[in-house]
Amino acid sequence: MKADNDLFERFRSNLKAAGVRMTEQRKVILRLLADAHDHPDANELYSRAHQIDGSISLSTVYRTLRLLEEKGAIQRHAFDEGRARFENADREHHDHLIDLDTGQVIEFRSDKIEKLQAEIASELGFEIVRHKLELYVRKRDK
Repeated sequence: MKADNDLFERFRSNLKAAGVRMTEQRKVILRLLADAHDHPDANELYSRAHQIDGSISLSTVYRTLRLLEEKGAIQRHAFDEGRARFENADREHHDHLIDLDTGQVIEFRSDKIEKLQAEIASELGFEIVRHKLELYVRKRDK
């Protein structure tokens, strides 16, 4: 299992600071999170972890995710499909396209969109503190 060791260590440090015992099961979950290039939900993480270590429970996955979210190490995304998905919170700002037919989440960044959002906020007398952009899409028929 190949994982980003720096990210794994940050996750581990967050849990240690929260007073959580670092079990082998939690290490598997942290390594999977550190290596994830998608936006897994708790059930997807559980399935991946359970394939590696059959003793991992869904409740361990949920508790680990909750603790990492509370510590600001991961971000929860609640897309319209209803299930919470997670990603590393230290990543550079990006927006999301969510394919309504497949559930696929595609990350993108657009300087044009970022500039336009800032201009609109400024014209209305505001400055952007934080934001998220989610575009719900379907493939066009060719």
